[in-house]
Amino acid sequence: MSMARLVITAVTIEGRSKSEVARDYGVSRVWVQKLLHRFDAEGEAAFEPRSRRPHTSPQAVDADTEDAIIRLRKELSKQGLDAGAETIAAHLARQAPPGGGRPAIPAVSTIWRILSRRGFVRPQPQKRPRSSWKSFCAEQPNERWQADITHWQLADGSEISILNIVDDHSRACLGSHARRNTTGSDVVASFRKAFTRWGIPAKVLSDNGAVFTAKQRGEGRVALEAELGVLGVRFDHSRPYHPQTCGKVERFHQTQKKWLAAQPPATTIRALQGQLDRFAAYYNTTRPHRAIGRRTPAQAYADRPKAIPTGIKIPAHYRVRNDTIDSGGTVTLRHNSRLHHIGLGAATRGTHVTLLIDDLHIRVIGRDTGQLIRELILDPTRDYQPRGLPPGPPKKATK
Repeated sequence: MSMARLVITAVTIEGRSKSEVARDYGVSRVWVQKLLHRFDAEGEAAFEPRSRRPHTSPQAVDADTEDAIIRLRKELSKQGLDAGAETIAAHLARQAPPGGGRPAIPAVSTIWRILSRRGFVRPQPQKRPRSSWKSFCAEQPNERWQADITHWQLADGSEISILNIVDDHSRACLGSHARRNTTGSDVVASFRKAFTRWGIPAKVLSDNGAVFTAKQRGEGRVALEAELGVLGVRFDHSRPYHPQTCGKVERFHQTQKKWLAAQPPATTIRALQGQLDRFAAYYNTTRPHRAIGRRTPAQAYADRPKAIPTGIKIPAHYRVRNDTIDSGGTVTLRHNSRLHHIGLGAATRGTHVTLLIDDLHIRVIGRDTGQLIRELILDPTRDYQPRGLPPGPPKKATK
């Protein structure tokens, strides 16, 4: 039984005075009087407990601010951009009030409660708590770049590859290039463009894709490995089937694709590249990033001195390879992500050979006889390495 029911019953049923009931139950006579007036007006409803919430709250968010929060949420979501409570708070902070001065920004927790109350936040109990995350971050801009290739579709359904390069420290997008197929030379071209604008990094991190490393295939170095080696840039690769190592560029893929999905489908690679450029400009200079204290990547990149390469050059590449001369009298060798055919003559077809490779210096030796079949300096500009025979028609056989 509630105290209100007990007090009202003692006065109305037992006929006791208000002062006596107030004294016996340790309450004020004014409260007893108020309960009786409520009982006379409401009947049984007077026995229900009443909320102690104040009728007015001077610190409550006004309707205009709440409407601005909901409007920002809808606008950002429609554009495929992040629209969480922290992002909305950052956007509100940039909007000066009409009369000037510092705008009154609700706390992030208040914005989150408004979004929840209005049905914009759905609980996700399956997600891991942030306290369980383990991450690493470079201390300086250009200390480590992360690179990876993702895929997107044009309006006609054709698949396009997108090479993204992200700075580990600032999360800045250093390059985002769309191509029908991304080759080793394309990767080098994208990195050279990034070098021109952002400088040369100390390290680069990527996965084990064919354009990033040939280690898994045992074919020496790809074009990017050779390029970074000349510049003294350390090149690391993630553990196979462990994309978390390149988590920053992987997360950038998600943010980029969310924005692309909200845009009109691009009909050409050139149109898609225009969309990527517009997103990179917004991402770097406007979008507040949670991982770097709600600053923009451009601000985080500019705030600290830049790391530089170690200056340790990778020496010439040495390797030994066993092969068999094909039916055309050639063997095939990969250098800087490009295949080169070395002609050895039709008479040698089917011969088992060993290739001694000293960067561009190649020696082809018969595996069974130990005889030197051919020695040459590889010409990286030519797919087929000629045998070096004298010009003119072949000699006629004599009877």
